[in-house]
Amino acid sequence: MQNQTLQKYISEIIGTYILVFIGTASVATALYIGVLVGIFQVAILWGIGLAIAIFATAPHSGAHLNPAITIALYILRKNSMDFFEMLGYIGSQFLGAILAGLSVLIIFGPFINRFESLNSIVRGEKGSELTASAFGEYFPNPDVLPHETGADLVTSFHALGIEAFGTAILAFVIFMSLDPKSILHKTNGLAPIIIGLTLTLLISLFGSITQAGWNPARDFGPRLVAFFAGWEKIAIPGPNNGFWIYIIGPIIGAPIGGLLYDKLLKISDKK
Repeated sequence: MQNQTLQKYISEIIGTYILVFIGTASVATALYIGVLVGIFQVAILWGIGLAIAIFATAPHSGAHLNPAITIALYILRKNSMDFFEMLGYIGSQFLGAILAGLSVLIIFGPFINRFESLNSIVRGEKGSELTASAFGEYFPNPDVLPHETGADLVTSFHALGIEAFGTAILAFVIFMSLDPKSILHKTNGLAPIIIGLTLTLLISLFGSITQAGWNPARDFGPRLVAFFAGWEKIAIPGPNNGFWIYIIGPIIGAPIGGLLYDKLLKISDKK
């Protein structure tokens, strides 16, 4: 039993690492090197990363890969895990995300330095949220609108609502895939692809506003790496003091999305 539990946690570390590394590396490639063009190219890589992570880990841990989804499952699927197992899942997800952030920092370090030099950006000072945005997330997206011109367009409440709304949609699709009578559940191999495409869709729609986090581990793990790599107050608490939005927003949204599916569309076992 202990070995099975440990395997679940290792699976969550690996799966979250795959998701966050592929996703943040795609942002880094687009931002620091300029190879990827347009938000959809980044979004589709995030979606592919999520699909791969689910395929790899679903048989072992259920492929939560997201503290907000773990919390939603704990609330809405009472028999899925106990409180301490939930904490183990969440801790594993944050560890996987931190390791992914470290990998991106090491691999793209020279390109970050070059980008900062070419654009006269001083790490940790005003304006360096642009270079930090490959790790944690910011509103409005600093690659679309500088903070000075965009701050009035996206308030903290606005960003919180978007993060909750997007996570609710993602959770809705995930809970749909868990329904034994849904097409997604019955069709082998389809669920990870549809969930990955849902992530792609959500990033494409909302990435220009909040960078589309939907996952507290995905944001805070790399953000913590950025904090210790010299971005400091630009990483935490951020120029809007809003790093908490990427934690609280998804935690609010995921149970709502799961509950909506359960109440509106889940097929009852009762005749």
